[in-house]
Amino acid sequence: MDGSVGAMIKVLVSACLLGERVRYHGGDAASSDPVLERWQREGRLVPFCPEVAGGLPVPRPAAEIKGRGGGAVLAGRGRVVTSAGADVTDAFLAGARACLEAARRCGARVAVLKEGSPSCGTTQVYDGTFRARRRSGAGVAAALLAESGVQVFNESELEAARRYVAGLEDAVSRERG
Repeated sequence: MDGSVGAMIKVLVSACLLGERVRYHGGDAASSDPVLERWQREGRLVPFCPEVAGGLPVPRPAAEIKGRGGGAVLAGRGRVVTSAGADVTDAFLAGARACLEAARRCGARVAVLKEGSPSCGTTQVYDGTFRARRRSGAGVAAALLAESGVQVFNESELEAARRYVAGLEDAVSRERG
């Protein structure tokens, strides 16, 4: 499918992956992957930064999840704290809710998110010790998107995301006959 009008699936993407300087250290994580570049040309991408949307500044102190990942934070059993010990859980929850709303508003059924982020990590997050150790788990926004039916991928899974989007578009095209 070439992304023709009517069947184009929108993709929510971590803004930092598109070169926006929204990361905690004031930088980006720009990707030059051909899949993202093509999707950007097609007008398919919806850039979003949950942490900025949740009211956190750029730059900001590094933050990590204390608990078992974003799902635990959503359930009230985990917290997001900065390296200085400040609790920023409410900002992360607000950002996750804004992220889900952005996905719903544009009809995004897929998200490509920055791995390792306490908001956007899809399979790994830092372990809350601030010792640069990762553990299995999702970030707060990634967990909320996944719980709400949005298929999440990280920047190293772009080919899988491309195949998933193509399959969705094929299904939509078949339904429209």
